[in-house]
Amino acid sequence: RNFNKPCAQCSEVNWGVTDGGRFYCRSCHNVIERTREVVSTDFISNSRVQSVSRGFRKRKENGICEWYVCEGFQLVLKKQAEALEALGVCPQMKDEVLWNFWRRYLQKSKQAYCNRPSGEAVKALSVYDSSTDVGSEQERPNLFDLSLSESEGDLQTDCNFASSPSRVSENTSVCSGSVDGSFYLMRNQKEKLRMTMPMTLSLCYMALLWLRESMTLSELLRFTIEGRIPYLNVFQHFPEKMRIYGLDLKIFCVESWPAYEEVFNKMHELAAFLDLPRFPDITESCFLHPDMLCMKYLMEANLPDELHNWTCRVVKKIHIGEADFLTLVPGNKSTRKVKYDVLAVAVIIVVLKILFLLDDRYEWLLSDFAEERNKNNKEGPPYFEIKKWYKVIKCSLDAEEKKLDEEKAKYLWRCDKPLFYSVQKKAKVLKRRHMVVNLQNQFGKLSGSVQPTEKPKPSSFQLRWSEENPDGPCFHGHSLEGILQEKFGLLTTMNPDYWLCTQKLCNGRECGHVAHYRDVDFPQSYHFVLRLFSFLLRIHPSYIHDEVCVIEQELFNKNCCKERKYKRLKK
Repeated sequence: RNFNKPCAQCSEVNWGVTDGGRFYCRSCHNVIERTREVVSTDFISNSRVQSVSRGFRKRKENGICEWYVCEGFQLVLKKQAEALEALGVCPQMKDEVLWNFWRRYLQKSKQAYCNRPSGEAVKALSVYDSSTDVGSEQERPNLFDLSLSESEGDLQTDCNFASSPSRVSENTSVCSGSVDGSFYLMRNQKEKLRMTMPMTLSLCYMALLWLRESMTLSELLRFTIEGRIPYLNVFQHFPEKMRIYGLDLKIFCVESWPAYEEVFNKMHELAAFLDLPRFPDITESCFLHPDMLCMKYLMEANLPDELHNWTCRVVKKIHIGEADFLTLVPGNKSTRKVKYDVLAVAVIIVVLKILFLLDDRYEWLLSDFAEERNKNNKEGPPYFEIKKWYKVIKCSLDAEEKKLDEEKAKYLWRCDKPLFYSVQKKAKVLKRRHMVVNLQNQFGKLSGSVQPTEKPKPSSFQLRWSEENPDGPCFHGHSLEGILQEKFGLLTTMNPDYWLCTQKLCNGRECGHVAHYRDVDFPQSYHFVLRLFSFLLRIHPSYIHDEVCVIEQELFNKNCCKERKYKRLKK
């Protein structure tokens, strides 16, 4: 209380004392070298002991700072948020929404912003910036460049980032560069939702959903796989002062692509764990509404624009376009977990089955019928022929899938940034890495290998169609009247039949699916449509098949039950 010197970083006079006895600024979390005198009566009565915290001096001699696992994840989230902002996401996503979610997670998991942090808890959740001098007084800049307001001061913990020197020496593991790497892996994985790399994407998607951004989960994962969002080898973005090795690699190094189901389920678990309120409503004007997404995927699949009228009718019929159905309510087990992109493509597939049946026979008859009518159609738009559409899409789809498989096969899982475990070995490792790169370039020139070109600009559309497209014609403006008939002044399908993918849904507790799917058990045309949309969403076809079955049960199950009851009564 008697120390009135202003903070060198923010000029505020609001000092606190850590468990190690060092002074820190409550406003900007700047830690200074000044310490207080501590009176201890633990072992000798009436004795006065002056305890001076060593802080980070020991590691600063080698140019390395002490850091915690949650600081590493905070740096990962910062890099991911900056990448999303570069892709066109609203700047509020990083500075307001994602930061508040992350701070709430740290408080709920008792890692920070609480009175008594558990385990290796921290207060100043920031790491040394690569441009910050080790000896400067600006020791701990905030990663998100935010400062807590006075009303949020109660969330702060009284524990310093590195706690006391004794605790650091006790918990620092020789098998990891972080202070609490071994302790972090020893914790129960389900206890308080221990943060993992896939969960960082779950947090990002949760922030996107809160802001009702136009980026779906499938697009988020696709941009991640393409390397536009830091995820694979993300630790190469860590500053050199953060030494990472051993058990840290098990935490931050991933050797597989992020899975849709895992990220989606963790997002819902996080939302419930954080006790978040009801998310903003998904209305008809939002991009995540089924009507909007159906329009997008119809364009990307090169299907006629008139199909959008049919998808809107299905959405309205089964009430999946209402805000109460689409809006996320964390912790409410009675509401359905909506996968917006999967729901939209499933509606399109159901409409294709209604119009073309997709049984490997009827759709080709309709295509021949439309071809005959096109011969006499000299005015107006051409009639849609699904056989021509199939040939065009199959050629492009095969080429894109082959290209994707080659990119995955050529992907270098090894990090470009060399990892060294001590300053003494840094020069040797860098020299060896430089020699390897030179040899690779020389052998590449001798073998005549093509140098990798620059990545194309990111886009929500993977397949683009226009009249000038050399890959094939554009079917957007084609008409469906060639396969429809007029009845009572309305255009209806020629064939009233429809086949269900399943008669009864499974609970999905054992296998995780509500319906059984094997491509050999279903028509090839239906499997091709699933294959097309599974490529666009980068998920397994079985998940789209599950959503198709659920929509079919909503559309036709009641009618089927009525027909069965009528037949029994008739007998």
